[in-house]
Amino acid sequence: MVVEEIRTAMMIRRQGTVFGGRDMTQIFLMVLMAASLAGCSVGMAMSGKRDPNLGAIKVGSSRGEVELHVGSNAIQTVTNTDGTRTDIYEYEIGNEPSAGRAIGHGVMDVLTLGLWEIIGTPIEGFQGDKHRLVVVYDENDRVKSLNQISPKK
Repeated sequence: MVVEEIRTAMMIRRQGTVFGGRDMTQIFLMVLMAASLAGCSVGMAMSGKRDPNLGAIKVGSSRGEVELHVGSNAIQTVTNTDGTRTDIYEYEIGNEPSAGRAIGHGVMDVLTLGLWEIIGTPIEGFQGDKHRLVVVYDENDRVKSLNQISPKK
């Protein structure tokens, strides 16, 4: 009986098997690989955009001031017959970079060996609300009027 236990222990040691036929090196490599695949939700939480300061935009502001707050890429630009220009800007509110969210996602990634990404990435993907701002500029590229509209779905 004792001889059989010693023989079994020696066989296990010789094969290097632990945990269902895998040695510690293989298990370590699997955990390391799972950790390296994780991180999409962490990156998304850290790469949001700051909310624009719409209170700083008023009638008479220059085009440069407007683009400083909402971004320089108007999604649509129309030159009107009266010499004015209409730009439509799209901006996002509620998706600021957050170290707290990133740390939370990172902890969950480690605790679940990367499975948290199945839940965490869609959560980060739905952060923020898109809005549109219609700005009419006069001939001197000064704000003539502002109007917020709902984005098309």
